[in-house]
Amino acid sequence: MTRTEDGRVPSSRREAREQERRSQRRSVAPAIRAAREPVATVAPVVATKGRVGLRPKGRDASAGPSRGRKVMHTLMSMGAMFGVAAMLVSTSISGTSLAPQAEASSLSSSEVAENDVQSLGVVASAADAAATDLVRDSYTAKAYVPPVRFVAQRPATSANFSYTNNPAGSIQWPFVHPAPISYGFGPRAACSYCSTYHLGVDFTPGAGVPIQAITEGVVSAVKLDGGGLGNHVIIDHVVNGQRIQSIYAHMAWGSIQVAAGQPVSVGTVIGAVGSTGASTGAHLHLEIHADGTPIDPFAWLKANAN
Repeated sequence: MTRTEDGRVPSSRREAREQERRSQRRSVAPAIRAAREPVATVAPVVATKGRVGLRPKGRDASAGPSRGRKVMHTLMSMGAMFGVAAMLVSTSISGTSLAPQAEASSLSSSEVAENDVQSLGVVASAADAAATDLVRDSYTAKAYVPPVRFVAQRPATSANFSYTNNPAGSIQWPFVHPAPISYGFGPRAACSYCSTYHLGVDFTPGAGVPIQAITEGVVSAVKLDGGGLGNHVIIDHVVNGQRIQSIYAHMAWGSIQVAAGQPVSVGTVIGAVGSTGASTGAHLHLEIHADGTPIDPFAWLKANAN
């Protein structure tokens, strides 16, 4: 007969059934708990890498990998924490390492001078800088002019303008020796850039032949590349009470030997034959002006040279 927990007989059939169900539950629960308890069994483990051991079976067999994963998670978490700490430390060190540089950059000029630090020289003022620029750029570019080589004069071959020069005369021809004359004074057949009326006489002794002053006087002008006459010199004379000007044109570059205001005497070398200005070849274009009027140089020299 089923009894209650306190040892008495159930008073009703219902109470008896409940008491019986309680007894069944109490008897089944220990059996279930006993079935769920792990049974430790040991199986032999095959030798690996020279070691022989026992490998657990059942629930204990899966416990190894689970613990390994937990250990790995723990190590990864600790590694992440160490990495964050290292970043914080490196950032703080970088910030503090820049502080001395900032302090060094804030040094005053007097402190730098006291520490004898090498410094670059600077211009004292804007005026000095401007003066320096002027000095640096105060130059001009000029075309190279080769030096003139004076050459010996060839004897005259033209009979149309024959003359003789007296090296001892007070008035002389522009060359020591008579030189050929290609054009005389007066009308002529003009070239594309020549005048139809020739105001002088063209002597052709050869390029580089020295040109001399016809008589004493004073240089009134020296002109370089002065239009059609090219490089030329103008000398003022007084002959028999008359104001005479002699003009020597087309002289070679760099050959002029006189300057404006310079007094010259008869036979003074003033330059060399060239072909500057409106010229078709090396020659001396000589003009004579009497009181400002161009006259025939050949006729005047024939009458006055002695």
